[in-house]
Amino acid sequence: MMLKLRHYFVTGLLVILPLFITVYFIFFIFKFIDGICGGFIKAYLRANFGITIPGVGIALGIIIVLLAGFFASHFLGKRVLHVSEQWFLRLPGIRQIYPPAKQIIAFLFSKDKAAFKKVVLIEYPSKGIWSLGFVTNDAFKEAQEKTQEELVHVLIATTPSPWSGFLVLVPKRDIKFLDMPIEDGIRLIISGGILKPEAG
Repeated sequence: MMLKLRHYFVTGLLVILPLFITVYFIFFIFKFIDGICGGFIKAYLRANFGITIPGVGIALGIIIVLLAGFFASHFLGKRVLHVSEQWFLRLPGIRQIYPPAKQIIAFLFSKDKAAFKKVVLIEYPSKGIWSLGFVTNDAFKEAQEKTQEELVHVLIATTPSPWSGFLVLVPKRDIKFLDMPIEDGIRLIISGGILKPEAG
């Protein structure tokens, strides 16, 4: 009887926890954006009319993003944004944060390439120990010339986030390319190896 109860409890957790975490995460993001974008509007409405409108920050945030996209899509907007960006980059500490962040966001939202191109195995951190990685790109030109090798950018992902880890430049001849789909590789990393690929 106790074994059955334990089985039911564990099964229930597997059903409830992912749902709870997903709802909580969406709720957290909603409150975060709503608080940033709608804080002043909510304070004004509360002070003058005694009411609050949930979600007004989300609506305002969407409108701001759409207006920024419209502005940046036209010639005058592009020029103004370029000048503003150059001024922004002169501020202390901004140059170390803003350009990498901009490159990552542009890369993630790019329509013509996937973030991860292939799941691979490489001997890392030492010979005889194999690590799962994701090919992100061919190595940059200077690295290829300095090493006289055909190098590949490989992200050695860390559990539980497949988007964080160590970037290593590996000779292509030392890489074992897998037929595993990208989704299975991501699932393997997130689960810490508990969820194995269905095929292979």
